[in-house]
Amino acid sequence: MMSSLLLHEYSPSGNCYKIRLTAAHVGQPIERREYDILKGETRTPGFLATVNANGRIPTLQIGETFLPESNAACLYLAHGTPLVPEDRFDHADMMRWLFWEQYNHEPNIATLRFWYGWVGEDALSELQRANLPGKRSAGIEALALMDDHLSRTDWLAAGRFTVADIVLYAYTHVAEEGRFDLAPYPHIRAWLARVAARPRHVPIDA
Repeated sequence: MMSSLLLHEYSPSGNCYKIRLTAAHVGQPIERREYDILKGETRTPGFLATVNANGRIPTLQIGETFLPESNAACLYLAHGTPLVPEDRFDHADMMRWLFWEQYNHEPNIATLRFWYGWVGEDALSELQRANLPGKRSAGIEALALMDDHLSRTDWLAAGRFTVADIVLYAYTHVAEEGRFDLAPYPHIRAWLARVAARPRHVPIDA
């Protein structure tokens, strides 16, 4: 029996969504507390002292314990379920997609979504503008890699739906909000449809 769970979040965030989506798939109720990151609500002394000293969300509160980092929270929720493979290689292969998502995928696709959708193109700093081409190129490379992999398998790891699919669905399905065109990636689009058709699936705005 899990302790009571509280998700400290900014609900439009894909990193927050992936935790809610994992909870939905395992049938785990989860309370939610919203913060406005645009108003600096995760940088207050109280938040830094009691929720996450790194000043970021999501953070999953488990009873009186706090677990930052979205993929760590997803693994906590999915532990002991079919979403986490038991086979040694399959488990490691699932994990490499979680690492890859945070290193190659999210910093590019999610960042451009935030810059265009929340900051606004006209309000971007000189440094952000200078980084646009590199982030777009890296995001396109990430999508191409995913599409190639999904041309040979229905799911990212272990030959079945796992946490890897959940964490990469979160920002891939809204990639067009960062001005990434998904039309050239038929295997990604088919995979997105498979994920969305899973029982217990919930949308990002639920």
